[in-house]
Amino acid sequence: MAFPPVTRRAFGALSALSAVAACAPASWAQVPPGTGKRITIAVGGQSVLYHLPLTIADRLGFFLAEGLDVAVQDYPGGALALQAVQDGAAQVCSGAYEHTLHQQSRGQDYRAFVLQGRAPQQALGVSVRALPGYRGPADLRGRRIGVSAPGSSTEVMASVLLARAGVDMGEVTFVGVGTGATALAALRSGRIHALCHADPIIALLEQRGEVRLVSDLRTLNAAQEVFGGVMPGSCLYAPQAFLQKEPLVAQALANAMVHALKWLQTAAPADLVKAVPASDLLGNRAVYLAAFNRVRETFSPNGIMPEDGPATALRALAQLYPGMAGPRASLQRSYTNDLAQKARQKFRL
Repeated sequence: MAFPPVTRRAFGALSALSAVAACAPASWAQVPPGTGKRITIAVGGQSVLYHLPLTIADRLGFFLAEGLDVAVQDYPGGALALQAVQDGAAQVCSGAYEHTLHQQSRGQDYRAFVLQGRAPQQALGVSVRALPGYRGPADLRGRRIGVSAPGSSTEVMASVLLARAGVDMGEVTFVGVGTGATALAALRSGRIHALCHADPIIALLEQRGEVRLVSDLRTLNAAQEVFGGVMPGSCLYAPQAFLQKEPLVAQALANAMVHALKWLQTAAPADLVKAVPASDLLGNRAVYLAAFNRVRETFSPNGIMPEDGPATALRALAQLYPGMAGPRASLQRSYTNDLAQKARQKFRL
């Protein structure tokens, strides 16, 4: 199968191919060059920094360099991206690690194989206009809280943060508002009273004085303080059946993502702005770059799941869903570091 013409989505593919050829031995090739193995990755809200490594791997041609023809399908939230995988519309998902634990509790075997973020990278903010007299989380009882989509990580994180403040998730109404401009419009129009989301959305609302933060999980220290350990954020995950059936493809995906994580460690602001779609900046380059600099430390340097990460995530989820910590829970089945370790060796991380 021949590769399609280089498009805007495959920006930088040729240079990436040259770079990989120069620094990686031929023995590392996992998918025969030129086969153009077609893979669809579902993602919920690709424009937020939470999924930036995926965007970099896609836009700079790192998937293409591994012999893959990857199509990234964007959905309003992570729960909808997971549904796309369950429906067979995609083979792999870029989303929150906790989805693998949720699915395991329902008897479905999903496994994370590349970690993108070591923190949730989200914050919960209250609309200054809708709730000018806001005094504390108790004031959110009976209010509408915007999340990317029902069941997505933004709803889970909002629920955890509210529970810590004594507000049960049944005492608020979660409203799916998508990402980007739709999320901003929902808050500004008064459709929602508060918003739990990622940057650059929260950063832009902060910069304009439109929200008052209730809780912030956009740094390693903040997440550690809330969860008592490393709380895994975004990752690439897939059904275990796919990983067993397509081991070479899975390794190639891991290689591309670890390549992107390495690139992000040293990327200059100008390089980042050139790499991401202009629409991701939400009309404010300075705010986007400031937001990136704040969350930069939370991106995984190598795609490896920290040893305490899965247990931290399960502990947090069990506060909301006690049944998840039952006999079905097996953290070892929810992730693997094998593919990221091999990719790490390839890129000398």
